Amino acid sequence: MLEVRDLSVSYGAVRALNSVTLRAEPGSITAILGANGAGKTTLLRTITGLVKPRAGSVLFGGDELLGHPVENIARRGIAHVPEGRGIIEELTVEENLRLATLWCMGPRKRQSALDATFELFPALSGLRRRHASSLSGGERQMLVIGRALISRPRLLLLDEPSLGLAPMITAQLMALLRDQTDGTDMAVLLVEQNARSALSVSKTAVVLNLGEVVLTDSADAVAANEDLRHLYLGF
Repeated sequence: MLEVRDLSVSYGAVRALNSVTLRAEPGSITAILGANGAGKTTLLRTITGLVKPRAGSVLFGGDELLGHPVENIARRGIAHVPEGRGIIEELTVEENLRLATLWCMGPRKRQSALDATFELFPALSGLRRRHASSLSGGERQMLVIGRALISRPRLLLLDEPSLGLAPMITAQLMALLRDQTDGTDMAVLLVEQNARSALSVSKTAVVLNLGEVVLTDSADAVAANEDLRHLYLGF
C-alpha cells in the first residue's frame, strides 16, 4: 500500500529525517515510535505533502506522491489526523462530519456514511447538534477520527491520537482502531507517544531516533525487547 524509500528532510541545518525507509500493508497497523524530536510528525507531514523532502520517494499503490499538491494526495484516499485534533470548533459535530464527505461522495451515500459513523461512535450521536467547541477531549478525538474514517480512506495517518486522554478512553480508541482495520484493505500509520498502547494494536513497529530508523520488526518482538524499550520507548 505505502512504501517510503530513503526519505530525508531538513529544516535549515537540522536533519529531521535521514534516509527513512518503511512499508505499510493493507489491513494492518504500523506503529511509528520514538521520543520527542525523533521525526515522527515530520514523516507523516511529508507523506501528505505538507513538508517537502530533500531526497527520497513515497509510493502509494505504486504511484509517486512526492511533488503532488496536498489536496490531490488526499483525493487518492489518504486521511491525515494531525496532532492537536484539528476539528472546526465553529461547526457542529454533524457539520464537521458532513464537510469530510463533500469531496468524496454524493448526497445519497452521504447520509448512510453519517449514520454508520454515528453507529461507530454512539457517544457522538446525541451530540450531533452541539458545536465542536463544547466537546470534551475524548469526544473531540472521536470526532476527528470519525471524520477521517467517514471518507473511507485507503491509508490513515494518525498523529498522537491518545494525547491528553484518560487511559480508559485511550484503550477504547485503540481497540476501535484495531477493529476498523482488521479484515479491510485500509493501511494505518500510527504515530504514538504511548508506545505500550500502540504496540498492543499494531502488527509492525518502526522505531525512530533522531530522524533515523533504528529498528523495524513485529510489534510483539519490539514489545518483548526490554533493552530497546528502555533505551528508546521509555517503558
